Amino acid sequence: MKPLARYAALHEYVELSRSLGLDPVALMRASGLDPTGLSLQDRWVPAAAIADLLEHSAAAAGCDDFGLRLAERRRFANLGPLSLVIREEPDVRSALMVMSRHEDMYNEALRTRLTEHNGLATIRLALDIGQPGDTRQSVELSVGVLHGLLAGFLGASWRPVEVRFTHSAPADPRAHHRVFGPRVRFEQDFDGIIAYTSDLDAPNAMADPQLRAYTQRLLDPVRSVRPATTADRVRELIELLLPTGRCSVDQVARSLGVDRRTIHRRLAAEGHTFSSLLDATRAELARHMITNPRRTITETAELLGFSAPGNFSRWFRKHHGCSPAQWRRTDASGETH
Repeated sequence: MKPLARYAALHEYVELSRSLGLDPVALMRASGLDPTGLSLQDRWVPAAAIADLLEHSAAAAGCDDFGLRLAERRRFANLGPLSLVIREEPDVRSALMVMSRHEDMYNEALRTRLTEHNGLATIRLALDIGQPGDTRQSVELSVGVLHGLLAGFLGASWRPVEVRFTHSAPADPRAHHRVFGPRVRFEQDFDGIIAYTSDLDAPNAMADPQLRAYTQRLLDPVRSVRPATTADRVRELIELLLPTGRCSVDQVARSLGVDRRTIHRRLAAEGHTFSSLLDATRAELARHMITNPRRTITETAELLGFSAPGNFSRWFRKHHGCSPAQWRRTDASGETH
């Protein structure tokens, strides 16, 4: 299966894109992403789609530091539930180790490795989106977020010993120097940050020792509810692909990096079929969408992948025993369906 990432990776993407004169909705749809999904920060989508979006956005804006600019807008809380745990770790090293150990809770494509030698700590980042493609912007976003996390612990004036990137230097490196300081190197052997070991020993001023035991216990229940099965991933992708008009088992299989027979086989082993998941997901989304009076029934039909409102109405009546308009009126009146 191809790795997934949370929509939180695109926090402030719309605002940054608009500030650069871009159409974020069109760009997201071109990369196979649902713009309305941005309101669901914990939703999982293919990491390759996010990487593709960032590269196309950078090209469209003529801005080769797009990923870095996005990193500057990130907040500690964008790590999701993991941020609650990291914030209570006693020192920077512990916080990094927790983030590295549980990074698949927010990005399955990212791998972080910490090594220490002769007073220097090297934090290497590797990004594997599961397919060939440029990841320059995604790498700069990841390194920028890591730098922001360290600066959050060590203070805004903190500077690393060195920041390294494997890709070539931008035409204008001023943004990199503004964010990282003067020691930024390109065309290096790894992507990441070098800091002093003593930086990692720094106590975390945000931590409350009495809360640490509690936040540690948060990890197991949080991890237990994140998408894990093939059915979970397929449901997520169905929700993502329906508005694009390209929701098919073949498209889902491509997004997960397997063939359609593998999807059918794995779903069958879990007691599902693609058709049943598609129908159930559509039905759930339809009930939610139809209650929104600002969205027309025609718009709802399009978002759910129906070629015509009449087809949607017939399908809805078959599943719910009434027309979409009748369902909306009943909901508005406060009656029970």
